[in-house]
Amino acid sequence: MEEKRLPWPRPFTSRLAGRETIPVLAYLPVHLFLLPYIFNRLFESGVIDHAGANVIYYSLGFVWMIFTAFGFLRRDFDALIDAPLRCVLEVLRAYGLLLCCNLAIGLLFLYLLPMLGGNPNNQAVAEAAGVAEASGVAASTAVSMTGGSAIKAVVIFFGPVVEEMLFRAGIFGVLRQRNRRAAYIVSALCFAIAHVAPYAALSPVYWLYLIQYIPAALLLARCYERSSCIWCSIFFHMLNNGVALSAASLLM
Repeated sequence: MEEKRLPWPRPFTSRLAGRETIPVLAYLPVHLFLLPYIFNRLFESGVIDHAGANVIYYSLGFVWMIFTAFGFLRRDFDALIDAPLRCVLEVLRAYGLLLCCNLAIGLLFLYLLPMLGGNPNNQAVAEAAGVAEASGVAASTAVSMTGGSAIKAVVIFFGPVVEEMLFRAGIFGVLRQRNRRAAYIVSALCFAIAHVAPYAALSPVYWLYLIQYIPAALLLARCYERSSCIWCSIFFHMLNNGVALSAASLLM
């Protein structure tokens, strides 16, 4: 009964504290540029394989977020516990909208841009996890990926935590306090570019795949904003990645 009296969407009060904001945002260039560069060099030197590099890559990010923003995650977990059913429904609503967007964009690419083939980021994730193809939101990385169950764990569990802390709690949450529209635009563009840029560097035509990631980024931010709980966007991200990999496995 208590849950029914809660206002929904909630007033957006999910914010990193000052001591949490700096280390979370400071990790963004490390995540996007420094670590991929280091691991690519190590791979080229034969020191580490792709699977090991990516497991370490996301494990470092996961540990960093837990270490620097545990208080934030703990506070937002209370928000999840206060309205679990509302949060579940919000995640499912957002996922349903994403499926519709993915279907529309998939048809657009199929009929208007058939020469592009599959999304290279999704294909890399799928091949790394031992399946033919994945769709929707996939873990962002500038590092090539191979490996099996370890990569699946990274894509489904570690990746969503790291990316939601960076793009939603970090970029969206900080900008949301000043300009709501800018928060949506900037966080969505950063999320999409992070997924596409490594492949667009090989061929500019891959920039067209930004279109595939914008709806996911906007819906993840919307889910976070409406619930005022980062765990909702994390679980939404986990759900999409898990279903995408499972579906790809069945289609092999």
